[in-house]
Amino acid sequence: MSEILWRPAPDAAARIVDFADTAARHGGPAGRDYDALWRWSVDDLDGFWRAVWEHFDVPAEGDPSVALAHESMPGARWFPGVRLNYAEVVLRMPGRADDDVVVVSRSQSRDEVRLTAAELRDQVARARAGLVRAGAGPGDRVAAYAPNIPETLVLLLAAASLGAVFSSCAPEFGTQSVIDRLQQTEPTVLLVVDGYRYGTKDVPRTDEVRQIREALPSVSTLVWLPYLDRDAEAPDGAITWDDLLGVPAELAFDRVDFDHPLYVLFSSGTTGLPKPIVHGHGGITLEHLKGLGLHLDLGPDDTFFWFSTTGWMMWNFLVSGLAVGSTIVLFDGNPAHPGLDALWRLAEETSMTYFGTSAPFLLQCRKEDLVPRKIVDLSTLRGVGSTGAPLPPEGFRWVYEAVGEDLVLGSISGGTDVCSAFVGGAPTVPVVAGEISRRCLGCAVDSYDESGHPVVGSLGELVITRPMPSMPVGFWGDTDGSRYRAAYFEDIPGVWRHGDWITISESGTCTITGRSDATLNRGGVRLGTSEFYSVVEALPEVVDSLVVHLEDAEPDGGGGAGTLMLFVVTAEGVEADDTLRARIARELRTRLSPRHVPDELHAVAVLPRTLSGKKLEVPVKKILQGTPIERAVAKGAVTDPQALEVFATLR
Repeated sequence: MSEILWRPAPDAAARIVDFADTAARHGGPAGRDYDALWRWSVDDLDGFWRAVWEHFDVPAEGDPSVALAHESMPGARWFPGVRLNYAEVVLRMPGRADDDVVVVSRSQSRDEVRLTAAELRDQVARARAGLVRAGAGPGDRVAAYAPNIPETLVLLLAAASLGAVFSSCAPEFGTQSVIDRLQQTEPTVLLVVDGYRYGTKDVPRTDEVRQIREALPSVSTLVWLPYLDRDAEAPDGAITWDDLLGVPAELAFDRVDFDHPLYVLFSSGTTGLPKPIVHGHGGITLEHLKGLGLHLDLGPDDTFFWFSTTGWMMWNFLVSGLAVGSTIVLFDGNPAHPGLDALWRLAEETSMTYFGTSAPFLLQCRKEDLVPRKIVDLSTLRGVGSTGAPLPPEGFRWVYEAVGEDLVLGSISGGTDVCSAFVGGAPTVPVVAGEISRRCLGCAVDSYDESGHPVVGSLGELVITRPMPSMPVGFWGDTDGSRYRAAYFEDIPGVWRHGDWITISESGTCTITGRSDATLNRGGVRLGTSEFYSVVEALPEVVDSLVVHLEDAEPDGGGGAGTLMLFVVTAEGVEADDTLRARIARELRTRLSPRHVPDELHAVAVLPRTLSGKKLEVPVKKILQGTPIERAVAKGAVTDPQALEVFATLR
């Protein structure tokens, strides 16, 4: 039976309720019934997205009376004839005065930076003028090799205001990772930093900058930001950030077509080059207004934070918080320095109302018996967000026990592919332990069985059956669209296959249980990887884990053949001896089933992860099956490439 941890008050104020009044004018249901609103939002896409447009009063020119002019996947056409600009929407900052602080930036490399609404607009206007002087215009690419700091935000908004196309790589990315990404888009302007500080460790990046610059002949203007060392000397021919912003200017926006490229986000690139996913001004504007304003219930009285780097789509989602008037908190550094309570102390110091992070961070806090509400004042906090991996029931319970009882925990799942969520929370539905509250408004999410039929209450493929505005405009350089179609529509024509396992319950809650391409099949039963990790990593002896299933070359008809292999990183001083093996087997058998007990358990020093922290289950499986490391995974996409070597020895 579902364990409800939080219920909304019957008459509690929520922006989604106000939106329902707008929706009613477009044929939708008024009131607080989320499920009725969701059903209408996917049955009448045109009416729903026109209601979103009206509710948030999107500044634009042209006629928005037709939202979905042509429905197909791929190739849907949204809001034809409408012209807008994402930066104009963001910098409107509704409900905020010029002298209100709207950006708070904390960094382990320098002192805190705060920007008022007027200061942010002024810096964007100056940066826009600097880009024009550098020769940048509509369609030109502007890139940043820079951390989560105001300068990166300013450059994004300045580029967007011109109709230029932005992309960013976090400075912890290695040289080849950056080159693999930016060579595809050929930027003409590139912002770089000299280095950064992670906790107490200085990480210089001058050599990396030199190599990246040499590999990108398209860059005509290199913008130097001395971030680690204010006295660091600029490379030959570079201009400084102060130079770029040196001339006062009036803020202006070039309105562009709805699907005009806004930025390019990159996939993890674990196999081959990262996919350069192009997102448009209109799609991102509408999806982020909906997600932030309705699902997260954010507005001008909120202070919004999500721990992210500039190499993850959650950074793009975070900075859009300005579009609903919220103050955003940027953080650059080690989230566990000087202790795991650092971000919770940041929440107190900034009077945070919404705290976004990853599921592994919450689980680590639980594992270390951290109780934030006992060490800091979290009285302003009313929402906690979790993404990046499934959050198990014990993670949900920890939030309500250790953080606060009266807050909305929103576990969300989506992707870089749409720069938003497919499933998540809402302020008008209960929070159930271990389950994502609902399918998001406007997202026609289904669970398909092996025959391609929708199922309820059983595991299936996560699919999207009708278009979303923030589905990619395309992939950069994919002129005939073949690479884009192959990525999402090859298996089920006309239906987006995302690559996750999902179970949708009768009540509408959702459970993501891992990547479908990392399927574990034992005895003909498909098993999700996340449930393994929930059990194994809850043990104090285990720091990290990864599970794969190797099928036999000639499997039997029942699907029971093969080897289930579990890899663990043990806690300091703990050996993977027979006692630990027996304990893990007992926990898996008792809490899950005998099918979940691994055939082999191996202790490793470290497990490979992508630069955004995701486990590399599929590449590890390929390596174990004999694929050479260099063909199974792009080493530049891995935090520690040496972590792959142990799997090659176990083939």
